[in-house]
Formats: sequence, structure tokens, C-alpha cells
Amino acid sequence: MNARCAALVFLSVTSVAAQFRDVSKEVRFSGDGKAAFADFDGDGFVDVFAGGRLLRNEGGKRFAVVESGPSGGEGIWADYDNDGLVDLFVFTGSGALYRNKGAAGFESVPFPKLPTVNSRGAVWFDLNNDGHLDLYVGGYEIWQQGVHPDVVFLNDGRGVFKEHWRTPEGQHHSARGVTAADFNEDGFVDVFVSNYRLQPNHLWINRDGKLKEEAAAFGAHGIPNAIIKYTGGISYPICGHTIGSAWGDLDNDGHIDLFVGNFSHPPGDQDRPQFLRNLGPKQSYRFEDRSKHAGLAWQESFASPSLADYDNDGDLDLFFTTVYGTGSGGIKNYPVLYRNDGNWMFKDVTAKQGLAKLGPTYQAAWADIDNDGDLDLCSNGRLFRNENPAANWIELNLSAGNATIPIGAQVRIRVGDAVLTRQVESGTGEGNQNDLRLHFGLGTHVGPVTAEIRWSGSRKSEHSLQLNKHHSVLRPVPE
Repeated sequence: MNARCAALVFLSVTSVAAQFRDVSKEVRFSGDGKAAFADFDGDGFVDVFAGGRLLRNEGGKRFAVVESGPSGGEGIWADYDNDGLVDLFVFTGSGALYRNKGAAGFESVPFPKLPTVNSRGAVWFDLNNDGHLDLYVGGYEIWQQGVHPDVVFLNDGRGVFKEHWRTPEGQHHSARGVTAADFNEDGFVDVFVSNYRLQPNHLWINRDGKLKEEAAAFGAHGIPNAIIKYTGGISYPICGHTIGSAWGDLDNDGHIDLFVGNFSHPPGDQDRPQFLRNLGPKQSYRFEDRSKHAGLAWQESFASPSLADYDNDGDLDLFFTTVYGTGSGGIKNYPVLYRNDGNWMFKDVTAKQGLAKLGPTYQAAWADIDNDGDLDLCSNGRLFRNENPAANWIELNLSAGNATIPIGAQVRIRVGDAVLTRQVESGTGEGNQNDLRLHFGLGTHVGPVTAEIRWSGSRKSEHSLQLNKHHSVLRPVPE
């Protein structure tokens, strides 16, 4: 048995009964569309913006509509003005930014009109490591009429956003999901854009605050085939209909990998979903395709993926939605939950875990809604409570100066030969957002663990953490 397998067995837990139970009626939750989790009121319970409504989590027992909150569209949370309160950016339509004023509610603040027209995904990230969060917004298309640009807005530090960059005419691609991570560990957050219409995906490498598209060089653009032309004058090699993708360390080696969520019709020249392993510094952080033997069965209408350790065994599992009720040949399509069994092998546990035959949806996001140490799932307009058997865990709130949430920060915990890695991210899949708290399942491990935190840039710190507790860590002030 190799070291990686040994580490996973060491953390393993056993579940017999289904872990997930639909509690939507019980907790008064409803809302399809994309879901974005964050604790907007600072009461320690994570809230959600879903179906164009803000829902307050009342002690993990029920959700209530916040009538004075933002409404309409789909959005992502972050503290853009560094006041310790998470704000909401709505990336759909012409765009909108809502500042969280605490007890005084939300106020709409001026924001430039989006050129993306009908965006389906965006991310907050600190492009230039100046301590102020910026925005990357993906631009989609009007079928056979036009393709809209992607755009980056810079935060000037006073809460004012200005357009910094957009894709030039003739280079627009049909962006769907946008997600970000410092996968090459240079201290700058990079951006991955899931492009549709068989277009290659984009990996924007952040080199000292300047973005350069290098997906092909890193092996993340797709599997290219014949060259075709498309609306807007672009030509490209046939790759995938990518709807959403997700970053996460899938093999517990301390390096952040990438799952690429491809929708694909039956023809074999259309890319199927890809598990891309980050080969780390020795291979210049290039990706290796580990999809062939991963065990993911094909469905035509795969859409929005989201990664989470649902069973608290220490590795990240995959939930993946579908958006056709019935696909080609009359084949039914259903969202799936795949358990990570290590060594890049995944097993379908959808029915076993109580999630069989969910309907078509782009909604896929995870959060611990009841603070019991396991992750609950929001999908298909419903909330599924995780009733995980006994297994150890840690949940971690990171904050920087002025209690700012440090989007892009990474935490690594070593357990035996495994290095469990999580990051604070603002977007996953197509337009969804997981809980900003970092969750680590630790299985049968006992005793405290040491967390190495990599903040923005090159700053690091280490902290000893007790199991089965919620921890808050403030970034150390530079000496």
C-alpha cells in the first residue's frame, strides 16, 4: 500500500444509513437558481442568497427572507470595503453592488454597467495583492448573434470600481463558470474560466498583477480536435462545452487540483469531464489528466460541480448537477454525488446517501448550516441536511486586518502522509459559492493538528487547533 492510500485509510470512517435528508420544508427554505453562502449578519450561522432572495439562517433551525436585503439576480459575497461585513455583487444583467451596513441593512452603491450583458459567473480576487478585492466577470453570448467580453474591475481602495481590462474584439469566448485559486503557489490568485460551445477553456495566470492566458501550456484548455469557426470571428480547436469547474486538492498532496465540468453530447470529439491533477513545483504546476480510470459515468447534461468532504474522511468528494431531465436517446439525467476513495478513484453514492433522482439544476453549494461539523448541500432548490456519523472535524474562519475575509488564502493540515488543503474562495461551478468557512474532515484522527495558513502574497503563519471546534484566526500583523 502506498503512502497516499495509507493516509486515506487512516482517516476513513464508515457510514451505513443515508447521510442526507431533505429539510427544506422543516427549515422553510426555497430558492432555485445559483446559491451563495455567507454569514452576512455575523451571528455565527451561515446565510444564503439563492433564487434572487437573501435568506437569514435563524440558529440553524429555519431560514427567513430578509425583505430589506438585496433581491434579484445571482451573486457572490466578499468584504470589498474591509469593514468586516460581507457585501454582495450581483453579476447578472447590468450588474449591481450591495454594501452591507450591518444593522442598517444594505445599500446599493454605484458600479459601472457590465459589458458582459448576460454573465453566468464571476469571482472576487485580489489581482494585485494590494489588500483590496477586485472582480473578474465572465461574459456569455446571444446564440449566433454575438459573444460578450470578460471584464476585470479594480477596487481603488476607497470602494470605487473601475474597468481595468476586457477581452478584445475578435477574442470573446462564451464564458460560463468562473473560479479562482493560487494553484501555482506564487502568492497571486489565478483565474479559470469555463467556456462553452466546444471552446477551449481559459486559465489566466496572475503574474505580479498582470493576467496572461496560458491554459494550453498548463494542460487545462481541454482536449483539442479539429478547428472550427464561431460567432464573433473566433476560430478554435473543438474541446468541451464546459459549464462549471471547481478547484480543490483531490489527492491530499498539498497542491490544488482542478475538476472541469463538461456537458457533452454523444459524439466522442466532445470533451467529457476532466479530473486534472496538479503535478506541483517539480513539474512547474502543470496538470495531468486522471479522468480515464476515475469512475465517473457519462451523462449528457453535466453542468455545475462543487467539491466538499461530505463524509469527513479527509478528502474532497464531488457533487455534480445535470440540466436535462431527459437527454439523447431518451436517457434520464440526474445530479450525482461521487465519493472520493483515493488514488483518483470515485464511487457513485447518490442513492445510498439520499440524493437520488434530483431534478435539473445549476445550483450546487455546500455549507454547515447548523454548525454541527459536517457540510450540508443546497441543490435543486432544496436544502439537504448532512446527518454524518461520528467523525472528527475542524471549521476555520480566517480574517485579516479589520476582520476582512481573505479571499484566496489557503490552509494546509498535515495528517500522517496526507496534506489536507482548503482555500477561501468566492465562486465555484457555474455561479455558486460555498461557505466561506473552511471545513476539514479528520475522520478517526485524534489530537490537535497544526494548520499552516498562507495569506495573500508570501505571508504565512502556523496555528495549533483542537478537534471538533470552530476556530477563528486573525492574520498576524507584520513585524
